[in-house]
Amino acid sequence: MAEVIRMPRMSDTMEEGNIVGWIAKVGDKVAPGDVLAEVETDKATMELESFHEGYLLYIGVEEGPIQVNGILAVIGDKNEDYKAALEAEQKNVPESSAPAEKDAVPTKEVQPAETASAPSSPAPIHSSDARVKASPLAKSIANEAGIDIAKVTGSGENGRIIKKDVEAFLANPSRNTVSSPQGLRPASDFEYGDVPVSQMRKTIARRLSESKFGAPHFYLTIEIDMDNAIKARKEVNAPGDVKISFNDLVVKAAAMSLRKHPAINSSWFGDKITYHEDIHVGVAVAVPDGLLVPVIRNTDLKTLSMINAEVKDLAGKAKNKKLSPDEMTGNTFTISNLGMFGIDEFTAIINPPDSCIMAVGGIIQKPVVKNGEIVVGNTMKVTLSCDHRVVDGATGAQFLQTFKAMLEQPLRLVV
Repeated sequence: MAEVIRMPRMSDTMEEGNIVGWIAKVGDKVAPGDVLAEVETDKATMELESFHEGYLLYIGVEEGPIQVNGILAVIGDKNEDYKAALEAEQKNVPESSAPAEKDAVPTKEVQPAETASAPSSPAPIHSSDARVKASPLAKSIANEAGIDIAKVTGSGENGRIIKKDVEAFLANPSRNTVSSPQGLRPASDFEYGDVPVSQMRKTIARRLSESKFGAPHFYLTIEIDMDNAIKARKEVNAPGDVKISFNDLVVKAAAMSLRKHPAINSSWFGDKITYHEDIHVGVAVAVPDGLLVPVIRNTDLKTLSMINAEVKDLAGKAKNKKLSPDEMTGNTFTISNLGMFGIDEFTAIINPPDSCIMAVGGIIQKPVVKNGEIVVGNTMKVTLSCDHRVVDGATGAQFLQTFKAMLEQPLRLVV
């Protein structure tokens, strides 16, 4: 019996997926666990696996966006007439689940017994604006392999480079090179001109707009003396067997401060406020398409070295779009650190449903007064963005006082 495959919800915030490319083709035999297609969600590019055994009879959207619950494909017996089942399912698809005509590229219906015509010669990947079109997964594979993706010939829509093109290039690079664009402009990987909005960027725009204009933000900034933290970090890292960063100290101090101020470790859900017993700190990581927030679970119970190892692992996965949905959900508090980019101070938009987010600036040297004398000191500013529906000014201020004390007396982080 023919099985109609619909677009699953592959993350908690996903509303539509973007078909990057199909691994399986119409007429291919598939089994449970076989990868059918690459799907870009709002958080990562993921592989869509089959849960059925049979032959791929029909593909609904070859490449482009499709709403959650939209019809992706049909799997059934080799010579099965699937059209009646497909028509029945199409009548049950909500309007919002239909693929957008302007963006999606529906395939032709091909019977498994027929031989699909060979694809036309792929379009060149360079256009008049010197833009390279490639899927996020293709770019990631190319970066890991250390190859220039501009040298790969794309076989996707309008010459878009997909995973199989990079793999083919790695197998035989000499057959896949293309000439460099002529002109006086220096070579650049940046994509100029119009670029379709990715699923991740759409979700960032929607969620943060809802947060900024739906939650009444207010901001509290505090300056912290980092001299003792610098000294403590240097002593910890001196033997060489363990290395910790300033961000690890910030994450640990925030988690321990949340334990002392549970009202900050909370979420707004409209008709209720949830005060979380467990502390799960989300750490914002910059990726090419925007921001991902991997989550360090039970952060207050972990040592600095454990936090360091976990942040490194999750940040690496985030940059390669390998994070699983579980690794990006469940945060109760978020930290955004731009200190490594030379930013002294900034404000961040709350990552819903958290009630607060902490923006961390860099450590700067400047004259400070200690014991009545002007000396060179090292200071760091942090700004706490608070949802006033949940957190009051005094509550946020008390949390920051505790956080400041933790970093100015770093031995408290190990007891």
